Amino acid sequence: QVQLVESGGGLVQAGGSLRLSCAASGRTFSNYHMGWFRQAPGKEREFVAAIGRTFFRTYYVDFVKGRFIISRDNAKNTVYLQMNSLKPEDTAVYYCAAHTGTVLPGTASDYGYWGQGTQVIISS
Repeated sequence: QVQLVESGGGLVQAGGSLRLSCAASGRTFSNYHMGWFRQAPGKEREFVAAIGRTFFRTYYVDFVKGRFIISRDNAKNTVYLQMNSLKPEDTAVYYCAAHTGTVLPGTASDYGYWGQGTQVIISS
């Protein structure tokens, strides 16, 4: 089992920044690729970014490229999502997840452990 706890969400104005953190406990964090997903009201959960476990290769969905940065600190068992130039359409609950599948970045079904989510609201 891997327990994941997100933090760092909040309310910011468009154009602002937020840094989400996800602290992991349980099994060895460095064994897992990690990802961030988000879910807006009335919409399906969607992939945002992922990072490899060893070489830290990163993957992003097109609509966050150049604005969001995923990183991890294996010594702190933590994965981060730096979000810049935020837009109202970035409003969602953001979830971190541990990858347990075979394809990276994969889809939501490739992630076996999930946090409870942190709310991000971007005002216009």
